[in-house]
Amino acid sequence: MALATAGGRGAPSVRFVLLKGADRRGFVFFTDGRSRKGRELRASARAAVAFYWHRLGKQVRIEGRVEEVSPAEADAYWATRPRASQLAALASEQSAALASRRALIARWMELRHRYRRRPVPRPPTCTGFRLVPASVEFWTHREHRLHERELFVRTRAGWRRQLLQP
Repeated sequence: MALATAGGRGAPSVRFVLLKGADRRGFVFFTDGRSRKGRELRASARAAVAFYWHRLGKQVRIEGRVEEVSPAEADAYWATRPRASQLAALASEQSAALASRRALIARWMELRHRYRRRPVPRPPTCTGFRLVPASVEFWTHREHRLHERELFVRTRAGWRRQLLQP
């Protein structure tokens, strides 16, 4: 899914992340909390995501507040990651400047040696975020740009549906 955040001066940033869970509480993805997206999510606690399926002619946009997942949720996710990916997460400070790719690979190799006979610990910076939707828009492609758009907005009484112009 495409994840949009904004920095302190309101500058937008978008990147693709892997949706790892969706339930009545929201939409969960994981990242390094020190990354640009992690810092922006913690600073503003708001985000938007978009899913797009060209072949189906469908899009879903979701906007809302963001909350960090519990350490137990982060641990459960960490346990599902392949060992090599765990080592990569431990070796990398996501989004920080990299002196050389060689240095990153050397750090990964050193960690692979260090943890060869034991589990790779989840670094406290490897965390997850849950987007709690305040609005959800469903878009469906139609001929002649007469697309269908349905917007659902969360209210105290539940979800309010509204049709939007294409």
